[in-house]
Amino acid sequence: MPTRPRSLAAFWIAIAMLAACDRNLEPFDPAEQPRQPDLSKIFPAGAEGAPIAPEPSLELPPPPRMDGAPALAGESGAPIRGRLRLAPELQGAQPSGAVLFLIARTAAAGPPLAVKRIEAPRFPLDFEIGSADRMLESVPFAGAVQLTARLDSDGNATSRTPGDLQGSASQPVSPGASGVEIVLDQKL
Repeated sequence: MPTRPRSLAAFWIAIAMLAACDRNLEPFDPAEQPRQPDLSKIFPAGAEGAPIAPEPSLELPPPPRMDGAPALAGESGAPIRGRLRLAPELQGAQPSGAVLFLIARTAAAGPPLAVKRIEAPRFPLDFEIGSADRMLESVPFAGAVQLTARLDSDGNATSRTPGDLQGSASQPVSPGASGVEIVLDQKL
């Protein structure tokens, strides 16, 4: 009659020994010379002479340049220019010490493409946002761009505080556009 294990650890050791690998492994010999494995067990006969297809090449984007130039010539468009103003009904609602964040996103939404931070703005305010304001230098400032602006009372771009003012351009614009108007007409 088998004896009962005295502890849980002894029980698991016994289970591990029962479930141990049952392959016929030779003991380790430090003087043994390495040899090529027998691949005939995993590859069909004749496969050893078959030509090897080349692996597809992975094209990585070029690394960002350190001299401030766009990653590729012509990759980033001209800056967008326009004017920011407060809606007439919000003229007195401008928080003191607020910071203006002008944000450009691709028209398909997603993370910001470019951001401009303007301290102590006075309205109306002429603006310019372009490739120099990109979040990632390797991402082109191109295509349809949606512009939004937020007058943030605490100066933290990630927070939205009651009393902050925001607005957006009426439609997406392309780099090089001018005369874009953004009206801060929403109070959070």
